[in-house]
Amino acid sequence: MITYDIAVVGGGPAGLSAAYAAAKAGGNVILLEKDESIGHSIRTSGVTWIDEIEKLGIKSEHYNPIKNYSFLSSSNEVTIRGNTPKACVLNVRSTYQHLAMLAAEAGAEIMVRSRVTNVVTTPEDRRICGLKAKTPRGDTVIDCKIVIDASGFSSYIARCLGIIREWRRYGIGAEYECYCENLDQETWVLMVGKDYSDAGYAWIFPVSKNKARIGVGVGRPESYSDPLKKLNHIMDKKLRPLNEIGKIQPIELHYGFIPNEGPRTPMVYDRLLLVGDSAGQSNPLVLEGIRYAIEYGRLAGNIAIKSVSEDRSKGLAEYEKIWREKNQAMITSALRVQKRWIGLSDEEWDREIDILREMSADEFVDFIKAKFNLGKLMRFALNHPKLATRQLLGLVTRS
Repeated sequence: MITYDIAVVGGGPAGLSAAYAAAKAGGNVILLEKDESIGHSIRTSGVTWIDEIEKLGIKSEHYNPIKNYSFLSSSNEVTIRGNTPKACVLNVRSTYQHLAMLAAEAGAEIMVRSRVTNVVTTPEDRRICGLKAKTPRGDTVIDCKIVIDASGFSSYIARCLGIIREWRRYGIGAEYECYCENLDQETWVLMVGKDYSDAGYAWIFPVSKNKARIGVGVGRPESYSDPLKKLNHIMDKKLRPLNEIGKIQPIELHYGFIPNEGPRTPMVYDRLLLVGDSAGQSNPLVLEGIRYAIEYGRLAGNIAIKSVSEDRSKGLAEYEKIWREKNQAMITSALRVQKRWIGLSDEEWDREIDILREMSADEFVDFIKAKFNLGKLMRFALNHPKLATRQLLGLVTRS
């Protein structure tokens, strides 16, 4: 048996960030990743925001900046142009590798191709005290004081303990990473309506000069259609705006799931923290989760090691308190917009795009980030027609 302060399950951005923070704070930390390498399987498009991601230490070498935003339906479209890039598309693999190097430098032990097979609990009160895992060095029992579940959509550790339910609402996405002959590197595109997704949207997210991620997302349980089948149809028919790109050649296929109903309640248990997709920490509008995973992975690592050093497991509750104080209102607002959007007809989408047409680039970014609060709505009202303002107020606040 090997003894650690903290055991982290999952080598995505949440787990790597938790391991980094706990190790940097002096903890004895192990991270277990089931894949053969960090960043081996890409399950996300990597869309995020430059100001947010750079605060977390992810520099420009790891992303492609975006300053223009196109929204396209069956018979309407708008491109909102900005003066400076505000959004970006991450090179997901290089970002994850960067986070792994930070964790390793801080002293965390990383074990790849290591799958947790069970949770070890104390016989008297069923408290977590370790993990069983299959690793390249053989079957291993890990003794630890706290487990951080960063296993992603499956919430594997919490599920093993029987303390959570399966996600009822979630997104399922398929995308090709493609060579693109004629690509506007500074513009990402969201495509909406039944031609593109039964309950969701399609996208073109530029990664570099001639490379983009082209994908389709579908919301469950609103639709049980296969996003890959829809994506292949869009690619084969070259539905607009793919017809403007020229030659398109897929070089990778990504497929993934993301929770889409807000954060789990609770996300803290005795000796257990849930973080990232395991906790449901994502923006429901564009299903963006990497920056949350990094920020709150680090928070989880810091609070976990503080709890260990002070020998007070109740201190873990601070983690969830901080998350909710900072994000709950934003998530609630985003869920309202998502609920409206996911049921729109093609005709309603055409009208929705007319609302978006009124926005500046900064206003659009705030809206997609679910930061279009009442104060910003009032400022928007000073500069735009009353009808559009009333529509937008209803879009953000209607339950």
